[in-house]
Amino acid sequence: MQSSNPVLTHLDDTARTERQVLGQAPVDRAMTVDDVVVRTVALIVLTAAVAAVAWFTIESGPALRFAIIGGSIAGVVLALVISFRRITNPAVISLYAILQGVLLGVASRGFEELYPGIVIQAVVGTLGVFLGMGVLYRARIIRATPRFTRFVIGALIGVVVLGFTNLIIFWVSGRQGLEVYTQSGEVGWIPYVFAVICIGVGALTFILDFAAVEQGVRYGLPRRYAWYCAFGMLVGLIFLYWQILRLLSYIRR
Repeated sequence: MQSSNPVLTHLDDTARTERQVLGQAPVDRAMTVDDVVVRTVALIVLTAAVAAVAWFTIESGPALRFAIIGGSIAGVVLALVISFRRITNPAVISLYAILQGVLLGVASRGFEELYPGIVIQAVVGTLGVFLGMGVLYRARIIRATPRFTRFVIGALIGVVVLGFTNLIIFWVSGRQGLEVYTQSGEVGWIPYVFAVICIGVGALTFILDFAAVEQGVRYGLPRRYAWYCAFGMLVGLIFLYWQILRLLSYIRR
């Protein structure tokens, strides 16, 4: 049976290749849903703990600028490397969680100082969307069909590219379009619409994550791939948190 998820198709092929090369069953036992849950929770706790430390220790100045710029660039590069190379090493994935924790901590503190209570609202909103998508997937209301998978991946690539393009334009010219980076002035309707679209796309990616876990368990992938699935969950949660935080900041102005 062939997976409808391109990520799991690749992982399944990799697992079969390993068996052929080794001439025996892999040493790792097959991963379970519990393996993914435990690793996902561990990564979330690690990210939150690092964020809390960064929140209280990194003050304004060079350290703050380095944390934001360096953390952003390093996090994106590491995420791309893990995704394209299908890395399952827990140390590398934990490093990504640490980098994102630093960025989340200092950036969230800045939003909280401007809009008291916004961080807890964004956290609750993120968890609510995550649980809601889990219910929809469990009830089979939304399924990760091949067409749905292609749509979500295409939409995700689209919003990420548009977001980065908008950021580069802002750096070069100071103009703001799809996203608003300054904390003064009114926000037009376009940033609101783009933020809602990003939240919707981010929510739909969880359907692909749930399908990846379900199919990985069904195909008996080695337990170490639970780290890769947990990494996907963490990336989705962080992306969704940023979009909700940005939308709330527009509303709170």
